[in-house]
Amino acid sequence: MKLLKKLLKIVKNPKTYGDKFFTEKSPADPRSPYSASKTGADHIVIAYGETYKLPINITRCSNNYGPYQFPEKLIPLMIKNILEGKKLPVYGKGDNIRDWIFVEDNCKGIDLVLREGKVGEIYNIGGFNEEKNINIVKLVIDILKEEITNNDEYKKVLRTDLSNINYDLITYVQDRLGHDMRYAIDPSKIAKDLGWYPETNFETGIRKTIKWYLENQEWVNEVVSGDYQKYYEEMYGNR
Repeated sequence: MKLLKKLLKIVKNPKTYGDKFFTEKSPADPRSPYSASKTGADHIVIAYGETYKLPINITRCSNNYGPYQFPEKLIPLMIKNILEGKKLPVYGKGDNIRDWIFVEDNCKGIDLVLREGKVGEIYNIGGFNEEKNINIVKLVIDILKEEITNNDEYKKVLRTDLSNINYDLITYVQDRLGHDMRYAIDPSKIAKDLGWYPETNFETGIRKTIKWYLENQEWVNEVVSGDYQKYYEEMYGNR
């Protein structure tokens, strides 16, 4: 098998660009120290590539979702809280817009860049799927309730009454400081140059994700023990 001889820097989301629709050539516009750290990492990789003639690529992806995602993130957090009959904390009014990509599609994009990407190039890997957070939460509620209603095995992991799964669980909490309203990624370059396109439409990906969490509660219970409870209270308890 041919060995890969390329360095790849992966950015898990497009915070470096701010809240405008962006391409790989858009200027960096970080709005928080966290975003600025990602921008700085990009510049370090590019500088090393230029200085030492290293074969580098950078990928910038939209919000990932799918199996094994830690339940601090929006979609697995909503699934976990729904099953426990807890409130669903949504920042602000739920109008924040994100582009979403199923994790397997992102991994395939990264693999393609490693193998076929032009050295030195940046590639955005997006889902072609912008949506408001509140609409994501409502979709998770609808699909989760449908799956549990139609599967007796899934009912066994439900810790509340099925009738409690509704939009009344949604509660709006104070938004984070420096939280961008929109992450809008343009992945047309990787589609045009490398022939990559996400294979999983959003509703299918959400359904697959929900079913995975329903069938892997042992993993969920293990990762949410200990420090997770403290983190959850710090993030949502006093908002």
